[in-house]
Amino acid sequence: MEIPQEELATVFRSAGSGKETEAQLLRGMLEANGVPAFVTGFETMPSPYRYPLGEVCVQVPENLRLQAESLIAEAQAAGPAAAEDAVRGESSAT
Repeated sequence: MEIPQEELATVFRSAGSGKETEAQLLRGMLEANGVPAFVTGFETMPSPYRYPLGEVCVQVPENLRLQAESLIAEAQAAGPAAAEDAVRGESSAT
């Protein structure tokens, strides 16, 4: 899916160790909920180990920004236990 850069909204932005993993997890969660998402910002050093040097962002189509922000807020509020339940196929509401 090719979307012009000006039609994308940034819904997550961070720099630092481990943020690439967090961004990829958010991308997966958004896509699992029907929101196409893209991770950007991988300025990497030439080496056998790939790691971001700068800021990592998750972007979504502008028209899905509010839905993405809501999904991210719900995931953050539910915390890690909800993610573990989801992996096991359980619902925290039961």
